[in-house]
Amino acid sequence: MIDKNLHKLQQQIIDETDGNKFAKLIQKLLKKYATAEREYVLNLLTTYVQSGQIVHWRNFLLTDIIKLVGDSETNYIPFFEWCITQPALTYWGIDGLLKTKGKQAYPALIELIKNEQIELSIRAKAIKSIAVYSKQAFDRELPKDPGYWKLDNLRIAEIETWQNNGCPDGDGYAEPKTHLSLLYPTTELDKTAAKLNNKLEKLRAKHQDLSNPTNWLIIANETDISTIENKWQLPQNYLLFLKNFSPLNVYIDNKKYFQGLHLYGAGELLSRQDGYAFNPVTNQPIADWPTNYIVIADAGADPYCIDINQITDHDAPIYTSMHGTGQWEFELYADSFLSFLKEIAGK
Repeated sequence: MIDKNLHKLQQQIIDETDGNKFAKLIQKLLKKYATAEREYVLNLLTTYVQSGQIVHWRNFLLTDIIKLVGDSETNYIPFFEWCITQPALTYWGIDGLLKTKGKQAYPALIELIKNEQIELSIRAKAIKSIAVYSKQAFDRELPKDPGYWKLDNLRIAEIETWQNNGCPDGDGYAEPKTHLSLLYPTTELDKTAAKLNNKLEKLRAKHQDLSNPTNWLIIANETDISTIENKWQLPQNYLLFLKNFSPLNVYIDNKKYFQGLHLYGAGELLSRQDGYAFNPVTNQPIADWPTNYIVIADAGADPYCIDINQITDHDAPIYTSMHGTGQWEFELYADSFLSFLKEIAGK
């Protein structure tokens, strides 16, 4: 027997016209009943998507529905087939159809991709979702978010050839190469990097798109390291970190760092000096920037710099300053790069 409180909550959801109040009701529904009354909740949500009175919420609910629906749960196929015919619901409906119908969804989605009357972002989303599901590299070297794709990024001819060959599964993307020291750390630097990697692994477990890998510590490209060594004389601890544990799209979301901390890798270290030490428009150094400060990370554009004039015992201190104040006012943030790394790894 269904909980009377659930019936009451259902009616409140149906009747509510205020978006903020509606959001709280949905949150309550999912938190309290998504597991115990999954099918009931799914029926409520799918019905609302089809006829609910707060129209813009119909699309938002699709992501919750997709999470609740099981793989190959075929009774929801008609719902998602309907969704991809509704312009406001197509974007997320694509994922729902793939989840429930599997490879049998390919023909409908490929027709959608080929339809020039459909919005570009939706066609791109269909390609991205097929690429992920089939492990084919239709999304290679493209932005992670298909909303940023351009028309010439749509590999339609390649997809048609793949379809004519029977839509085989691909091999997917290989994981970035990592240093063995992350598994078997010996030095203090190794151990700190391994601790940070464990933290990043948890983030990767939640979501990882290997066409655009994020939150990895990888073995740096030798050319990038040579370029860096020719440009600066870095402290050994930091240089070794870049060689063995180069951050690849590493972002630390923590309140301690304004808007989160972006930790730079070897492949981007030179370009990340733009706007701080170097003006890419005039192609000239920026006069008020200390030449001994190398920006190795930023938090909301506030730079974190290693001072290569103060190298002691193979390491150097980290300084930071707020940006946008008219002048740089640097203050000591950490006595060494290793101390800075320990703070990042420990949060």
